[in-house]
Amino acid sequence: MTDLHDAITLAVLDAAALDRDILDGNLESHLTPEQHLALIHAGSDAEGEARAILRQAVESARAGGVSWAAIGAELGMSRQAAQQRFGDASKPDDAADDEAEYRWLGPVTAFDEMAELELAGRAGWHTVEAGMLRHRMVRTDTQWETKRLIWRGPSRRDEAEGWIVGSTMFPWAYLVRDLGIPAE
Repeated sequence: MTDLHDAITLAVLDAAALDRDILDGNLESHLTPEQHLALIHAGSDAEGEARAILRQAVESARAGGVSWAAIGAELGMSRQAAQQRFGDASKPDDAADDEAEYRWLGPVTAFDEMAELELAGRAGWHTVEAGMLRHRMVRTDTQWETKRLIWRGPSRRDEAEGWIVGSTMFPWAYLVRDLGIPAE
């Protein structure tokens, strides 16, 4: 395990009030249902904190003159996807959200998400963040198309055809492109 992974794991176990020795065995056989739920709650809290830290890091980078292209490259996404996901870092979070309409699409699985993303795309929604069984979507006035690839960015051909990275969630990369057709 990496040092960061270890630190987060230990912090989540501590927040769930679980003994650290549990890491030596099989979690399923050692935890009660209440302990499993406490671990889920602590993991969810940790995820929220990590997202807040990332947002602060992006805002700090933007304030320090780092380009959206460099931020997107660091996150494995396009400049546009980074800017859409994090908004204008010079504005407060709520001001950026006032200008764009966001929602979560889910729960979806690898088996049904492409059909759901297609329907959402026709209504003007496209993915800007992927999470476990869900996608964070942003609404525009035009229809969007989504393509799912196994963990790679767009090829030169994809870029020439207008595809950009909308989001990634291991092992997938979700490419999106604006069709320029008014949303249904």
